[in-house]
Formats: sequence, structure tokens, C-alpha cells
Amino acid sequence: MAEPSGDNQATIVACPSCAALNRVPSVRLLQGPKCGTCGQPLFQAHPVVLTSVNFDKHSARSDLPLLVDFWAAWCGPCRQMAPQFEAAARTLEPMIRLGKLDTEAEQSIAARYGIRSIPTMILIRKGREIARTSGVMPAPAIAQWVRDVL
Repeated sequence: MAEPSGDNQATIVACPSCAALNRVPSVRLLQGPKCGTCGQPLFQAHPVVLTSVNFDKHSARSDLPLLVDFWAAWCGPCRQMAPQFEAAARTLEPMIRLGKLDTEAEQSIAARYGIRSIPTMILIRKGREIARTSGVMPAPAIAQWVRDVL
């Protein structure tokens, strides 16, 4: 995980509201930084809705690792996992960004990652997949899985 350091090193963070890229001093990540473009909090303790418009900014251009929950509205296990993923966001932010991608609405991104079953979570850092797992997990297990991988 990208731990805040004591120096002035900056972390690039994509805004969950407008997807603008923000340069945030690493020491300020835990201090409730706001977007320089839209003024919204950069960390809102819930997953970002990912679309073709904002996916690459969060997955490849942000310095934060991105944990993506690939899901669909018709999927019972996906609906079962949704509150667990939401709870994991409260635990893992601001060290990583969590996002939800509807595989029905964003079929091209789901195809790019070869999603064959849902729910599937993929951890991405700087545009590269570093780990994946499928199936429903409780929030503590999601957080532990991410910490083990990073």
C-alpha cells in the first residue's frame, strides 16, 4: 500500500467526483484533501462508480492502487457482496481506491480484463493487474486480501 511518508513527496489522486488528477503531498492523504477542480473530497469512504470515461484515470494515471469490483445488477452474489465492498472502502481509503464497474454497462472494460465470472475483484496498480479473486468475501477478508497482496 502507498503509505504516507514524512516527506513532501506528492501522490497523484484521481477525484472520485470529476476524475481530475490532483497532486497531493503524501503527508496530507490522511487530512481530508479536496479536489482542486471541483472542491469535492478526494476520499469519500465509498467505492467510485467506474465508467469508460473515468476508468483509465483511476486505474492507470493515479498513484493509488485501484481495487475494482466487477459486478452486474442481475447477479445475486454481487448484490450480496456490495455492502461488504462498501465497508472495505471505509477501511482501505486513502491508501487505495475502490471502484465498482458494472459489467453490463461497461462490456469493453470487462472484456479487456477477461471477466468470466462475477463478482470478481481485480487489484490494479499503474494500469497493470497485480491480483484477482472471484466470489463473495466479507469486508475484513477483502481488506486482508488487499494487504496481503500489497
